[in-house]
Amino acid sequence: MPNPTPRRRNAAATRDAILLSARKAFAQSGYDGAGVREIAAGAGVTAMLVNRYFGSKEQLFAEVIADTMASPIILTESNLSAENLGRTIATALVSITEAGSTPLEGFLIMLHSASSKRAAVIGREQVEKGHQATMAAALKGAHHEERAALVMALVSGFQVMRQMLELSALAKADPQVLIDLLTPLFQQLVDG
Repeated sequence: MPNPTPRRRNAAATRDAILLSARKAFAQSGYDGAGVREIAAGAGVTAMLVNRYFGSKEQLFAEVIADTMASPIILTESNLSAENLGRTIATALVSITEAGSTPLEGFLIMLHSASSKRAAVIGREQVEKGHQATMAAALKGAHHEERAALVMALVSGFQVMRQMLELSALAKADPQVLIDLLTPLFQQLVDG
């Protein structure tokens, strides 16, 4: 009987599978609720291999957060260069939180991990050098970093109230009304 052909190793594919499994696990269970063994099983590898690729659960979490921010939905280049940035942000936010839409994984990861002190530190570091830095770079004038952080807070709070809690006044509202109400709030932060 001939020897079976050994399976070829593909480090990039293995790394991507681990990241994908970790994104799902952290989005569902948060930092404290997701275990390395669970993540490994989801990727079809061993926990030892997860640690070999990422060093620790903390480093894996940091890479997952960075990975979720690598393809922004609201803070795209075209949105950030829009003439009316406040309305553009409001429109994108209302669109991604419409009834029946699935919350973004990055948002769920941060929401479900916020109670963990270690995850909060890691998340803050990643958000500050990711989305907040991107938003701050698009703003001119005084207090651009604070204004960028307020944009992030408004986006996150709106997502929680409309998409997670489904607050009736937001979940059932006419999208255009929400856009019209949010636009001046965002525009004030944009203009400074």
